[in-house]
Amino acid sequence: MGGGFECPDGRAAAWEVEPGPPGDPLRLGLRITAPDRRLDLLCTPAAARELAARLVAAAESVEGAAPAAPVTVRADELLRGDVRDGPRVMTVESVRAEGATVQVGWTSGAGRSWTQVYDAGTPITLRRRLRADG
Repeated sequence: MGGGFECPDGRAAAWEVEPGPPGDPLRLGLRITAPDRRLDLLCTPAAARELAARLVAAAESVEGAAPAAPVTVRADELLRGDVRDGPRVMTVESVRAEGATVQVGWTSGAGRSWTQVYDAGTPITLRRRLRADG
């Protein structure tokens, strides 16, 4: 299941992508599940790629509307969704404190994921914070 989605009223929603129905190997299934409804869709791989490209373009557009001044936070203050400042988009996926260090899971704009370990007080400059409380 995919996370990070919500209904307009703020309730959590999830998504799942899987192979199409048996006997139809050239289609993909997309299931979107909200608390009170479920939507099942089928599409071709080409349509899935088009959807992915449009989602990436929309995400980049939204991220481009960032405040002019970057903000610097300690590594132990990072939040899921924070975007690191720099020439490439790097988004925080997870943060786990381990004593005096912090393990941060990153995802690049190209979809690559990796983990880095920082001292808790390491300053990290963010392009933007995607949380209202940030």
